[in-house]
Amino acid sequence: MSRAASDASQYAVPVGNIGLKGPVAKPAPGTLPLRGDLAHIALAGTHLAAHYVIPQPRVIGPKGADVLANTRDDSPVITRFKAGTSIEVLDVAGEWVWGCLGPKGPSGYIRASDLAD
Repeated sequence: MSRAASDASQYAVPVGNIGLKGPVAKPAPGTLPLRGDLAHIALAGTHLAAHYVIPQPRVIGPKGADVLANTRDDSPVITRFKAGTSIEVLDVAGEWVWGCLGPKGPSGYIRASDLAD
């Protein structure tokens, strides 16, 4: 599956007062980069999260990487990113990163060791 991260110039950091109006359907796991505790900055104003994160660009290493639903080895695989794929990292926790291709996803957990140096 050949994919590329979104171009960060395609979305802007929201400015001014941000508000949500009405209910918003919860996206399926592994789609939008949205968790209860944080979300991609481009989702501010459309989805509620405790914190919004400006992503850090990284590249998938030479072996490629499985993108998992959570940080367990037996977790379902959401997709696989090929070597050299540009991603956006939103959170780092020990040996795992949570990232996405962009604000429209897909998103999931990747072993930090699967990223290029």
